[in-house]
Amino acid sequence: MDSEILLDLQEMIIEGDHVGSRELVREALDAGLDPHTVLTQGMIPAMDVVGYRFQTGAIFIPEMLIAARAMKAGIALLQPILGASSAAPLGTAVIGTVQGDVHDIGKNLAGLMLEGAGFKVIDLGVDVRPEQVVQTVRESGACVIGLAALLTTTMLNMAGVIQALNEADLHHATKVLVGGAPVTAGFAKEIGADGYAPDAASGAEMARMFALEIRAKALSA
Repeated sequence: MDSEILLDLQEMIIEGDHVGSRELVREALDAGLDPHTVLTQGMIPAMDVVGYRFQTGAIFIPEMLIAARAMKAGIALLQPILGASSAAPLGTAVIGTVQGDVHDIGKNLAGLMLEGAGFKVIDLGVDVRPEQVVQTVRESGACVIGLAALLTTTMLNMAGVIQALNEADLHHATKVLVGGAPVTAGFAKEIGADGYAPDAASGAEMARMFALEIRAKALSA
């Protein structure tokens, strides 16, 4: 029964049915499914399929945005529960889609996963300038920064954010994770990022490890 609900939820998101997505998330929660399970076994696999189809040219941005709307409809029900279930914040994470890019599907999913992992998340939105990131990190003391891009042209702006952090002498105190459809581990290394996240779940786990590492160094200093 539980697996059927999750499979149906995946189908609703892939098809872009935002009404069906919301109803199935509510049904899953009413049936006693763990919110994190609904997210990681129902919703994320659906967006993985959508992302793969986009990368291979099977679908295009309009279809991807329709699927994202269905995803967001379900997330709206999960977010308050996941946020309330978190313990004391593990740290602060700043996320945003880089300058010139207005796509927020991956960023929003990453933010939800980071909240579920115990972070306080500051979402700067889309089309984020390097100086916005620098100012927010300086004011918040964030230990993790997550940068997203969907286009090959805009992912180059990730390097500008890292350069700005270096110039502000802030990179030593925080870790930068990058991700998005065109981003690769090689590109992340090339621009000086601390990590590459192929998906939101692995990004949240990597961020958690970075936060614990930074905390341990601070305690031993």
